[in-house]
Amino acid sequence: MEKAQEWMNYGLDLAKEFGPKLLTAILIYIIGSWVIKRIIGAARNVMSKSKYDESLQRFLLNLTTWALKVFLIIIVISRLGVDVTTFAAVIAAAGLAIGLALQGSLSNFAGGVLLMIFKPYRIGDLIEAQGVLGVVKEIEIFTTKLITPENKLAIVPNGALANGNIVNYTAEGKIRVDTVIGVGYGEDIKKTKEVLLNVLTSNPQVLQDPAPSVNVMELADSSVNFAVRPFCKPEDYWDVYFATYENCKIALDNAGIEIPYPHSVEIHKEG
Repeated sequence: MEKAQEWMNYGLDLAKEFGPKLLTAILIYIIGSWVIKRIIGAARNVMSKSKYDESLQRFLLNLTTWALKVFLIIIVISRLGVDVTTFAAVIAAAGLAIGLALQGSLSNFAGGVLLMIFKPYRIGDLIEAQGVLGVVKEIEIFTTKLITPENKLAIVPNGALANGNIVNYTAEGKIRVDTVIGVGYGEDIKKTKEVLLNVLTSNPQVLQDPAPSVNVMELADSSVNFAVRPFCKPEDYWDVYFATYENCKIALDNAGIEIPYPHSVEIHKEG
């Protein structure tokens, strides 16, 4: 009985000493979390009204959220009576160890910062980098997410993107579609160019500025090859690419202009 009384008294002493601190720490955490949400919400509204780039908004909001949460945790721990100076030294030592172990991640973080500063691409841009072609879905702190033409999700480290070559097909607002059409050597070059050019100018998805072009590109073994070069918006690229081949074939057939078979097909037919 006396032992139980001793433990009860000890518990009451602890409650008197640490209870107010614990309750205060919990209250600080609850209020602090609410304040952080309000700050982030206000920052999001300000950025939206100021028409900040969407990728920059997400990056800055994520970074700010984590920084405020770390600051709140430090305040809560200090309120519990933990020496913040000692705690900071422990955090610094742990941070150094973690930093050495996660050099690649830190490189990706630095790459993300550089991408936000120089903005080589934005969300929605069609880019090619690190051997991946796709539309930018999201720019995160450590990685960039791309949607490939096959509708696959590709996740590319920001460090590699920041230090590598990036081709942005959307930045200029227009892209050239490169196609090659071959006709027989006996066909009239001027007439062929007129037919092919008419195919391009009659396609509403083909831009007229810059103007599409048709030029003799190569005198091949069995055909005269024409470089057929329409311009279009990046989002219309594949529509224009496939339509150009299909419509050129139909137009040349209607005009009586021969499209020669490849050698392999000719040999098969003769056999």
